[in-house]
Amino acid sequence: MLKDYTIPPLNGGAAKRAVIFLHGLGDSGSGGLLSLGQVWGPHLPDCEFLCPDAPFPFDMGPPDFGGRQWFSLQTFERETMLEGVKNAAPYLNEYIDHVLKTRNLTPDKLAIVGFSQGTMMALYTLPRRTPPVACIVGYSGILSGGETLKAEKKSSPPVLLVHGKMDEVVPFAMMAEAEIVLKQAGISVTTVTCPFIGHSVDDTGVMAGLKFMQQAWKSEAA
Repeated sequence: MLKDYTIPPLNGGAAKRAVIFLHGLGDSGSGGLLSLGQVWGPHLPDCEFLCPDAPFPFDMGPPDFGGRQWFSLQTFERETMLEGVKNAAPYLNEYIDHVLKTRNLTPDKLAIVGFSQGTMMALYTLPRRTPPVACIVGYSGILSGGETLKAEKKSSPPVLLVHGKMDEVVPFAMMAEAEIVLKQAGISVTTVTCPFIGHSVDDTGVMAGLKFMQQAWKSEAA
């Protein structure tokens, strides 16, 4: 089971909803992505925020660096990345199952938020699960496995994609490419462009993610 870090619900009760953060390459569960839970917590007081360590040690830094990765990105070849996503998907599925069971939550009470490599994991894994989670929020990511998504899709959670136009790591064009393929597979997609942002998340993206989750849970309760 993946090691994780959590922020409990601000109301002090048992979690009625949960957000799982999937961090990017070289980060960890205790890194910056989890801090979004401190921003969103006051708006979602019954929600627990969790961020697991990716399953593998970061392989592009010194041995004592301590970062984690879902898969190696020493090459950006699409076939290699897809193989890495596929190999890591069972770890993520096991972790999601664990969170749902231990918190006594149904998938519609769960949102998945990814950054970069974490977004790749979310966009590959969640549409291939059933029942659907409430939504996926993906920052600065790439859609991997799009060629087979329509045939392999088991659910259609709504997706928000947020990307900085000045992203120096993952080209901004990847957002439009992912949007097209997801929509072709029958998945609802909303996009937000951050004009002056690189490979990071700004206040616009943070608030867009919050509003998207709130709307997803509002629609589910309607």
